[in-house]
Amino acid sequence: MVKRNLGAEILDGINEIKHFKKGRGALRTNELAEPSPPKMIRLKLNLSQSAFAGLLGVSIRTLQDWEQGRREPQGPAIALLRIAEQRPEVFDQLH
Repeated sequence: MVKRNLGAEILDGINEIKHFKKGRGALRTNELAEPSPPKMIRLKLNLSQSAFAGLLGVSIRTLQDWEQGRREPQGPAIALLRIAEQRPEVFDQLH
């Protein structure tokens, strides 16, 4: 396990902002892709609705609403779906 130096990371970030404000650099940005539909991700992970909802920390009803298009995932749920799709091994370690 690599130990992070959060103080150094914060100072680096502050210095990066200062350089940007002085016109001497560009801030790093990342475009995050939208995750695939929840049902597709769940099927790729070979999980039941109950198990997948449990891993995401949502009710089965919420997951069913997402899968049937009645509601859209929001905020942290989108981040969890992105992780489930791009790093499924993380979910393998949870159950």
